[in-house]
Amino acid sequence: MPVVTVDGVKVEIEEGKYVLDAIKKAGISVPALCHHPALPPFGACRLCIVDIWKPSWDPDWFRLVASCLYPVEEGLVVFTNTKRVIEARKVVLDLLLARCPNTPLVKDLAKEYGLEKTTYDESPEPTDCIMCGLCVRICDYLGMSAISTVFAGFRKQISPPLDKEPPEACIGCLSCAHICPTEYIKFEESGDKRKIWGKEFEMMKCKRCGKAFVTVEQVEWEVKKGKVPRDFFELCDACKREEMKDKVLSLQVRV
Repeated sequence: MPVVTVDGVKVEIEEGKYVLDAIKKAGISVPALCHHPALPPFGACRLCIVDIWKPSWDPDWFRLVASCLYPVEEGLVVFTNTKRVIEARKVVLDLLLARCPNTPLVKDLAKEYGLEKTTYDESPEPTDCIMCGLCVRICDYLGMSAISTVFAGFRKQISPPLDKEPPEACIGCLSCAHICPTEYIKFEESGDKRKIWGKEFEMMKCKRCGKAFVTVEQVEWEVKKGKVPRDFFELCDACKREEMKDKVLSLQVRV
């Protein structure tokens, strides 16, 4: 396996992994707002930027790369906290503060880099969306593609295709809301109803506890895809665990 040095720490890392993986294995933390282990790397936020050096390069030559996208290789040397790395991250955070001046995640991270306020003009329409793309990517990965990036430039945003609500393909699974790092994507649940992206869904209830826990549309979609049988959705996750515990205890009593 390739050996990579991260801030002086030598790490063995599997071929095909990325520099960000090596950084994490070395026990070092770098900001990466658009990264999620369930999805392929994307490189949208650029906050995971680092300096790298290779043995074949001039001793004074370094390169800035997005660590989530750069593959590891033998002998690679990584620096996560150089002066120009810090300055590069500050530029990104400065821009994010202008777009999202009231977003706690952005404000807290910017503060770590000495930024209390953006040096740019704040957006007249502040938003909590940092355009990381995680919501769109998880929706595409799961096969719905119910939301997408629409418009361009300062008008760029996440929305149902063609900016038309409600999105026909949405099954109300909440994957987009749960993966959003800033809690920008809102949803409502009341009784046996769930609402997200302007679309209301009927919920199925657990046969054991009566709790509404999954939309009818999601069940139909999962069953149609042949991923799971319909009876899989008879119980919520908590009751499935309780049922499993009861079975284990029953077997122990018999023994």
